[in-house]
This record gives sequence, C-alpha cells and structure tokens, in this order.
Amino acid sequence: MYPEQIVALMKAELTNHGFQELLSPSDVDSILKMEGTTLLMINSVCGCSAGTARPGVLMAVQNAEKKPTRLTTSFAGFDVDAVKQARQYLLPYPPSSPAIALLKDGKVVHMIERHMIEGRPAQMIAANLIQAFETYC
Repeated sequence: MYPEQIVALMKAELTNHGFQELLSPSDVDSILKMEGTTLLMINSVCGCSAGTARPGVLMAVQNAEKKPTRLTTSFAGFDVDAVKQARQYLLPYPPSSPAIALLKDGKVVHMIERHMIEGRPAQMIAANLIQAFETYC
C-alpha cells in the first residue's frame, strides 16, 4: 500500500479532468458492465505512469473528436480490491500497471499494457487512444 499523500496527487491528475474513481469492486461492476464505451486507466506510481501514461491519456481525451462515454480510473497498489475486480474485465490480458483499456458494452475492445507504454512518448499513447476512440466510440 502506498502513502495516501503521494497517491492523492497522482489520482488528482486524472480526477481533476473528469475521471471517475472506481474505489470498490461494486463500483467496478456497476460502471464497467454499462452499455457504451468506458475508458479505464489503471494508474500507478511508476515512472511510466507519470511520464507518459497519464499525460497520454489526458492528451487523448482533450484532443479527440470522438470520446468514450465514461472516463474511469483505479489505482494499482492502493485501490487494491477495485483493481483486482477490474482486472477480471480485462482478461485475457495479464495484470499490468499502468494499463489503459477501452471497453464497449463491458468488453475490452482496445488495450494498452505497460510494455506498450514504457519507452514511448505521451504523444504516441494519445495517438493510439484517439485512433481507438475513432473506431469504437
């Protein structure tokens, strides 16, 4: 479990831009099962989250013409039960943090895993997401 003071700042990067926190398994179930599109950002304290994942996600939602119906986030290593439940929706993808998933009607239609985030600039992640938004939203 990470210190709340550190996590709060990293959570705020997304929640201050309209992302809804999924803090419990019931939050996850009620939101991820909904019809329409949901962007889920599994946030984390790692450097690739701060350096490219969070900025890339924000760039995508701020610059895309088509956007997901819902923007959501849960924090790996902090919102432990919620992330565990969210990962059930992300199968067959293995646990990854950070990770960015686009779900449509409760099913993953686009996934960006940690290994696809590491070493890539935020602009590349944003472009990847914008293309997925165009296809599925």
